[in-house]
Amino acid sequence: MKTVDLRSDTVTRPSEAMRRVMAAAEVGDDVYGEDPTVNRLEAMAAELLGKERAIFVPSGTMSNLTALLSHCGRGDEYIAGQDAHIYRWEGGGGAIFGGIQPQPLDFEEDGTLNLNRVRRAVKPADHHHAVTRLLCLENTQGGQVLPLPYLEQAALVAKELGLAMHLDGARVFNAAVYLGIPVREIARHFDSVSVCLSKGLGAPVGSVLCGSAALIDRAHRWRKVAGGGMRQAGLLAAAGIHALQHNVERLAEDHEHAELLSSGLAHIDELMVTQARTNILFVTPPEGSAPALRKALAGEGILIGGGDAIRLVTHLDIDGAGVERTVAAFKRFFASWGK
Repeated sequence: MKTVDLRSDTVTRPSEAMRRVMAAAEVGDDVYGEDPTVNRLEAMAAELLGKERAIFVPSGTMSNLTALLSHCGRGDEYIAGQDAHIYRWEGGGGAIFGGIQPQPLDFEEDGTLNLNRVRRAVKPADHHHAVTRLLCLENTQGGQVLPLPYLEQAALVAKELGLAMHLDGARVFNAAVYLGIPVREIARHFDSVSVCLSKGLGAPVGSVLCGSAALIDRAHRWRKVAGGGMRQAGLLAAAGIHALQHNVERLAEDHEHAELLSSGLAHIDELMVTQARTNILFVTPPEGSAPALRKALAGEGILIGGGDAIRLVTHLDIDGAGVERTVAAFKRFFASWGK
């Protein structure tokens, strides 16, 4: 029985076509800048995002970390969401590596940061305070797409406050496909953008950080310091190229499957279900039932995430049949739960 893994869109396996281009990739030593496939991936990503240059790194965490270190110095500060990945889920790397202080703010319900709160969070020019340098946004945020007018306003506020702007765009292609626009229309508001190739795009590993030539030059140093200087990395870069060429427009299928899953689960009285947000939705089962639910679904080859508010994520390895199996398994569990 095929496993239906809804824990994340990082769990996808490379397709046979992707494996073939990886096996045939021309390679060189990327630390010397001599891997032609890495160079091609970086040029492609920079072009798509509308930036001068890009750098290929092993992970989204390293991409965000090199961005922080390239924008900020020791004793500087960045503003981010309280539940933002760059603040909450990346091990405090900015503080550990760069002595960079985070200033977290609560997200609004739509995934934005209130710009008046951002204004108030920026420290005055006073030796008592850290120097606020950077505003970090996330798109998508919990699957939610940040509105384009908001991005326009955020960029104006950042400029007024003298802040650079970084986008954790791990799923920015989901946002672009959802809005029906080129991804550069989102990226143009930011000084740097991190894009994950190993989430919905289906590559086995890797992210790209895109920005100005000067910023990416600094990022090269920090990638090396953080241990991310890879050698014949063209094998991995080839997968990223294939993903960008073949797996962007198909993200719309993931969004459709998330909507089908959301609407199917919404008919189960015991569940509280959020409406699908691109390829992500959340379900909250009755108190105390989550462990048993997780175990029962695993017994049917369906994997779901931890916690009481359970995140379900669709991706290229989830098809319509997998959605139907999942809804049916949830229904079976709650038909007998508590009896």
